[in-house]
Amino acid sequence: MDRSSPVPLYYQVSQHMEREIESGRIANGTLFMKEISLAEQIGLSRPTMRRAMQELVDKGLIVRRRGVGTRVVQPKVRRPLGLSSLHEDLVSSGQAPTTSVLEHDMVPSEKEVSDRLGIPKGADVLRLVRLRSAQNKPIAKLTNYLPESLGEFSRADLEEQGLYALMRARGIQLHSATQSVGARKATAAEARLLGEARNAALLTMQRTAYDDNGVAVEFGTHIYAASRFSFETDLLTP
Repeated sequence: MDRSSPVPLYYQVSQHMEREIESGRIANGTLFMKEISLAEQIGLSRPTMRRAMQELVDKGLIVRRRGVGTRVVQPKVRRPLGLSSLHEDLVSSGQAPTTSVLEHDMVPSEKEVSDRLGIPKGADVLRLVRLRSAQNKPIAKLTNYLPESLGEFSRADLEEQGLYALMRARGIQLHSATQSVGARKATAAEARLLGEARNAALLTMQRTAYDDNGVAVEFGTHIYAASRFSFETDLLTP
């Protein structure tokens, strides 16, 4: 801690502990000693220590339970709102992504898909439905539609790599995307798939990605377990 810094001590402590938790150096499930003992060990007042711990509670990194104590919980994956795949974001944040391909077939496009991809209704598209997990816990169900002109992507490749990495390897240069983010409750089937309670909160995202010629090359509609996932964006003043 830097006691001469204008940054409040509680915030310095909470930021340090957050980094330790997210890196795994403080493991998931770790039970902390009582706040008064922590404060004495670190050399802080109890109110300062309590505020630092509350910061971690508010971020969903620790939970307090009466009679049990304060314990580290599985940290959420924080995904920046940028043109990258979830697989890439998980790898870059030090997570260990795994993928199960649930559906992999060529289907006639419905109106929403054809409108998004700029193709005639009923034209064939490759539909991919995948379950993406990190640290052995399911995070997201990803449904993507690709124009038939992009060719085939094998199940084995999709289980090993992110979709955008596979597209770039074929010379498809992703240039931009439009996307919307929302929230809703999980259905019973979605809750079972993601290991959540029925009616648990889900984050949703729809995205249409374009290549450097302005041609739509992918339409995705995804759901994320809100208990383990959040979107993150930077805001700049004009």
